Amino acid sequence: MPMNAGDIERLIKEALPDAKVTIRDLAGDGDHYAAEVISEAFKGKTRVQQHKMVYDALKGRMGGELHALALQTSSPT
Repeated sequence: MPMNAGDIERLIKEALPDAKVTIRDLAGDGDHYAAEVISEAFKGKTRVQQHKMVYDALKGRMGGELHALALQTSSPT
């Protein structure tokens, strides 16, 4: 069963409470999303570390309930 955008945002904000999260459904199928996540927690972290933090926040749903997530992360400017 696909995830909805609200669930993705909720999980990310539970792990990164200060995050500004923008989710877009890329295919209209609830299975392919793009997410932009901006958080102070990303400061000093590599892009790989930032993405791992987001994937960890999704609690193992990547590849199952959530088929694809194009991810863009950054810290606030």
